[in-house]
This record gives sequence, structure tokens and C-alpha cells, in this order.
Amino acid sequence: MSQEGTVKIKIEKKIVARVVDAGKEYKSGDTVITALKASSVELKTGELVLIIGPSGSGKTTLLSLFGCVIYPSYGEVWIDGEKVNDLPENKLAKLRLNKVGFIFQRFNLIAPLNALENVMMPLILQGIDEKESKARSIQALEKIGLGDRLKNLSNDLSIGQQQRVAIARALVTNPEIMLCDEPTASLDVASADIVMRELRDLARQGKAVAVVTHDNRLRPFADRIIYVLDGAISDTPVEEEIATK
Repeated sequence: MSQEGTVKIKIEKKIVARVVDAGKEYKSGDTVITALKASSVELKTGELVLIIGPSGSGKTTLLSLFGCVIYPSYGEVWIDGEKVNDLPENKLAKLRLNKVGFIFQRFNLIAPLNALENVMMPLILQGIDEKESKARSIQALEKIGLGDRLKNLSNDLSIGQQQRVAIARALVTNPEIMLCDEPTASLDVASADIVMRELRDLARQGKAVAVVTHDNRLRPFADRIIYVLDGAISDTPVEEEIATK
């Protein structure tokens, strides 16, 4: 048999985001609430990472640190080689716009805008002209099966359709880092499969993709799984930790 067999494409992986001994605490009167204990985690290009854990465990807090939505109470957050702890809010906003794509659980669509206008918004903010923004946004909506809903307002769309508009808006800028908070929570099996295949394709194209989820259907799409429980991070699910004791 010839040694010129199937050629495997090796995806180069580099660390594009990391938290180093970073945690988050909130004060309520005299009480200190720990949302996330000191944690060190990396996101790499070419990987789709699932962040799994029960509600209130610290998953979204970890995602928010990676997305520069909140500052850590201690430790460091690095995005593409830049320490972001001490960056002013205006520079953080620019970093989020150009480096990070967000898919939120509550969609965060702008109600007065139709589906197409919602997807165009981040491109317009990046300074891309209206003609190109429109063409790229139409393509993004068609890719996820909403090419016939371009002019629909949010209230005229089902919950699943609103979720897909939010996903198209995050994908349209082709961000280096994609952060997703329960992106398939409102989707049926077929729609969830479309979304996860798109996210996996993004990872294969060299993006770093992190998905917070309770959805066990998503496990086969993961290159790596991070488990979060009571603000602590582990590479091992709780049930496996118990079984080994």
C-alpha cells in the first residue's frame, strides 16, 4: 500500500485568551460572595471548548472574564497577548468589538431593528460600509436558514429564530474568539446541530470557541470540556471524581 495515504490537515493551535489565577467576588453588605475561585484556563485557536456545570456554578462568570465584560477581583486576564486588567472601558469595548463574538442566552437583539439590521450592527460599528455590511449579513442569515426573515422584527420571530439571528450577528464579524452562553437552549435538534456545526467549523478555521451549556447533545462537538462546580474549575466531571475516591 502506498505511503501517500490520507493527508491530515494539522490545525495550528495558539493560546489566544487566558485567565491566570483569576477569580471574581461580589460584596453584599458584610458578606463576600465568591462567583469564581482563583482559576487558570486557556482558550486556544482551533478548539471548541464546552464549559459545563450547574446553574450558579461560575460558568458565565468565567465566560465574562474571557469576554472582558467584567474585571477580575484578583488574578490576570490576557487576550491575544495583552493584559486587560487595567485597560479603561473604552479600550475594552474596542477589544470586544474587534476580537470577540458573543452569543447571549437572552439574545440581546435591538427591538426596533429587523433581523438584517441587527446582524449588520457590529459591522457598521467596525466602520464597514453599508453595502458590504448588508451583503455579509444576508449571507450570514441565509447560512443559518433565515434568508426569508431578513425584514422581520424581533417580536415577529419565534424564540428559536431570535436565537439564530443573535448567532448570525456574532458570526458575521468573523471574530478570533467566539463566546457562547447557552446558544442552543431554545433550539430544536436540527437547529442546534446547524449552530454547533457552524461553531465547530469556526474552530477548524482557526478560531477559539467556548460554549457554556447544560445541553448534553453538544458533547460530541467538543475538543475539550471544562467543568465548573461551586466556583471551582476541573477537567474531570464531578461524578468521575467521586468514582475515583
